[in-house]
Amino acid sequence: MGYFLFFCRAKSCFQGLLGYLPLLLSGAVVADPIREYFARIQVAIMVVLMLRVIIADDHPIVRIGQKVVIEANGRCKVVAEADGPDQLLALVDSTPCDILVTDFAMPGNQQADGYSLLGLMQRRHPDLPVILVTMFASVATLRESFAQGARAVLAKSASARELPLAIAAVSEGRTFVSECLRAQLAEAGTGNQQAVPQLSCKEREVVRMLASGMTVSQIAARVNRSISTISKQKSTAMNRLCISTDVDLFAYARSSGMVP
Repeated sequence: MGYFLFFCRAKSCFQGLLGYLPLLLSGAVVADPIREYFARIQVAIMVVLMLRVIIADDHPIVRIGQKVVIEANGRCKVVAEADGPDQLLALVDSTPCDILVTDFAMPGNQQADGYSLLGLMQRRHPDLPVILVTMFASVATLRESFAQGARAVLAKSASARELPLAIAAVSEGRTFVSECLRAQLAEAGTGNQQAVPQLSCKEREVVRMLASGMTVSQIAARVNRSISTISKQKSTAMNRLCISTDVDLFAYARSSGMVP
């Protein structure tokens, strides 16, 4: 009996819509309420299907840029933002989300960042896909991050271009790796689990002198090479390291012990 009543109501509703069809096709005013009704249903469905994303980075300008990129296609919504590991853990515990996009290195008071944060997130929320964005992209970072539960690893220099691709991948259950890291991984093979980007001796020396405060022209004069040669070596080194700005290059040099 219940199925019969359901069928009758569905039939009545369908017949009612068919009755409006000629008016809809003719563009009559009566179409407006119906169009508005279905438009609201469409909006409601889109809201339900939108991916909820939490982003974390200690630089507000980075979060602003990520939010613009994430919401640009209309399929994702940033539901919360964190500026450090302490706030991030509190947000993930209290705010329903489908994907987490987080920086690798963020200052925290009680909680550690980096691999410790990834491991803790994996234990607390094992089903939450984590996209890790890091300035110091290397094969070692890639392998350890995946071991700690990350689903995607992006070089920060490529995040604006690759972040939508990473979100699409992890939402479908796949992993994602930045293009420059894929190239490094192919070069490193599977033997050395702690492989790092390899710079030539000349590239490393150019990076060291740049980080010490010298200009490209001064370096060229010091080593008796052309300015274009030094510029090319600098560019090659930055590509190998997945770094796009001088600030990040200097930070890498400091973290690697090239300069005090």
